[in-house]
Amino acid sequence: MPFIILAYDKPDTERLRADLRPQHIAYLSARQGQLLAGGAVLDDDGKAIGGMIIVDTEDRATAERFAGDDPFTTGGVFGSIRVLPWRRSFFDRQRIPVLG
Repeated sequence: MPFIILAYDKPDTERLRADLRPQHIAYLSARQGQLLAGGAVLDDDGKAIGGMIIVDTEDRATAERFAGDDPFTTGGVFGSIRVLPWRRSFFDRQRIPVLG
């Protein structure tokens, strides 16, 4: 069963997020085969306040390690992270663009 990684930024980490974004994107790009979907979680004004990634793994420990090794985690951007099992119901992998 795949897992959703849902992470929220600590307050006042916008600059840190911007500084670490290239490392974060490189981390995800290197593991693209494990990703089903992902992207920023936005507030109502369109500002990034966290992230959501769906990792294709049957093992919670792998998903937790994936979240823990992310540069946004190790660099101090994320304040809270939840790793939750996810059951596919509706999904069209062809319609989801690759990292950009």
